[in-house]
Amino acid sequence: MSDGAEIIASLLRAVDAAPMDGPLRLVLVNHLLDAGRNEEAISQLSVILGQQPNFAPALLAMRRALSTSPAPPSEGDGYDDGYDWDRAARDLTDAVPAAYAGERGSAQPDYVSDDVPGTVRLADVGGMEQVKRRIEAAFLAPLRNPELSRAFRKSLRGGLLLYGPPGCGKTFIARAIAGELGARFHSVTLADVLDMFIGNSERHLRDVFAAARRNVPCVLFFDEIDALGHKRSQLANNAARGVVNQFLTELDGVDAVNDGVFVLAATNAPWDVDLALRRPGRLDRTLLVLPPDRPAREAILRHHLKGRPVGELRLDALATRTDGYSGADLAHLCDSAAELALMRSAASNTVHPITMAELESALAQIRPSIGAWLEAARNVALFANESGTYDELVDYLNVRKLL
Repeated sequence: MSDGAEIIASLLRAVDAAPMDGPLRLVLVNHLLDAGRNEEAISQLSVILGQQPNFAPALLAMRRALSTSPAPPSEGDGYDDGYDWDRAARDLTDAVPAAYAGERGSAQPDYVSDDVPGTVRLADVGGMEQVKRRIEAAFLAPLRNPELSRAFRKSLRGGLLLYGPPGCGKTFIARAIAGELGARFHSVTLADVLDMFIGNSERHLRDVFAAARRNVPCVLFFDEIDALGHKRSQLANNAARGVVNQFLTELDGVDAVNDGVFVLAATNAPWDVDLALRRPGRLDRTLLVLPPDRPAREAILRHHLKGRPVGELRLDALATRTDGYSGADLAHLCDSAAELALMRSAASNTVHPITMAELESALAQIRPSIGAWLEAARNVALFANESGTYDELVDYLNVRKLL
């Protein structure tokens, strides 16, 4: 056995002993890629991304694994499996955006050209009336009337940072804002920006903004903005610093080129976002998106039970009992209740509808998932709110008697 194979075998044993150790598994992935064992590397990366979907090093490694797949056998190998490799290459080139399938220097895809505007409105957001009023007053009203904006010399650009615990509807609210503005909506992910080659990440970010400027009005939504715009003082990697610097450049624009481009961002940890991104003229407006209130919880429960066989349900009472649950928690509650009803239906060979009994059983097993976030937010509210940035968060924590 070669030295490389021995190292991989040792790493496989170590990963089996510590399956939740993502960095260790990533070391194994890099050795597999160096050995040309891409399929095994992709399998290991799927495990990492299943545990940490936005883990940037794993996303970069996945791109490497997919871009360096072993070449098909050539004609000189004397091997013919009957597969049309040329046709497969043509099909793949059509299916994958040119940014990844084409040669260097090829035209970039128009990231926003296929996303239609106005499909979701704030009226589609159940409950959360206070959040809607804040959005209207702080963001929508100044941007809806271009004539008044020109009269008051107000540039048609804007930036809004949505923050709060995970699973509470920040992405859905961003889509609703785009609908209210009649703008196209494009959600930008880490995979759209990050690249293993130096300078390419900045180029991808520039292309995203260039495409938005060609398709105004357009809402660019950056989820998990702390991953792309982390505090530079905490970054040891110069490449990561370059992405933040490029982000600042694109947000500023030149000669009002960003008019009609509205930048929305979401994060669970706004305290980790670089302060330069949040200065006036950039992501200068902040909105706390809290767990859904009682009317919103009832609307979420109705939405996730819609189309399923149900019996007599008391969703108003269930909504009252789920205070502090996120929208994702409520979706999980409905799915768990549906599984219980399905199991009973399979056992009796008849359709057993979802009743309060299934929902009660599921509720007994599911707890709110935002506890860790509340603890982190409490520390920020106590020790890092000298400027008053998180006063709204302080008020919420006081209401819940967490301060």
